[in-house]
Amino acid sequence: MKILIIDDDEEITKMVTKFFKHKGYECSFANDGKTGVSMINNQRFDIVLLDMNMPEFNGYDVLDSLKKNGKIRDQKIIIFSVLPTPDEKLQNLIKDGVHSSIDKPLQLNELLKSVQNAYGQERR
Repeated sequence: MKILIIDDDEEITKMVTKFFKHKGYECSFANDGKTGVSMINNQRFDIVLLDMNMPEFNGYDVLDSLKKNGKIRDQKIIIFSVLPTPDEKLQNLIKDGVHSSIDKPLQLNELLKSVQNAYGQERR
C-alpha cells in the first residue's frame, strides 16, 4: 500500500513516514499542499493523510484542487488537524470524497487503524 503524507511540519512527516515504513507500507511525503497535489497528479497513492492547517496552500485548497481536476474520488483521504473539524463541515468533506478525520496530536496506533479502515484491510 502506498501512503502520501501532506503536512507542513517536517517532524510529523518524518515520524509518520518512519512509523508506516516500519509497518511495511510504502510512504512518501510533501511538506506543502502544492507539492502534495503535484504528487497526487503524477503518482497513484492508496491513502492520502492530509493536514488541514498549512500556510499558503492549506488542506482545503488541496481538496478543492483535487475536486476540480477529478482526482478526489481516486483517493482515500484522511484529514487531520489541531483544530477540530465541525461536524457539518466534516459531513460536507465526506460527501466530497474525504474518508475520515483524526485530531492532532496524532496517536500513531489510531492513525494506523484509520488507514487500515480506509483501505479495508488489517495489517500487523
